[in-house]
Amino acid sequence: MAINTTVWMTGSLEWFGYIGEEEMFLGRRSFPNPPEEGDAWTTEVGDMFKIIDGKITHLGKTDPPKKYW
Repeated sequence: MAINTTVWMTGSLEWFGYIGEEEMFLGRRSFPNPPEEGDAWTTEVGDMFKIIDGKITHLGKTDPPKKYW
């Protein structure tokens, strides 16, 4: 199934897309590549997304994932 959301990657390897009328940051390494139906991820800033019916859907915010260095 094709993804019906406009997405693009910047020169900094960051993914962005239009969710409705709003341009949103979709992540860096957390963005699924290639994106497929049912994929879900959380960005570095805590935004949660899931691909539902071919569209990337913003599910809300959560605490950002902890980084263990």
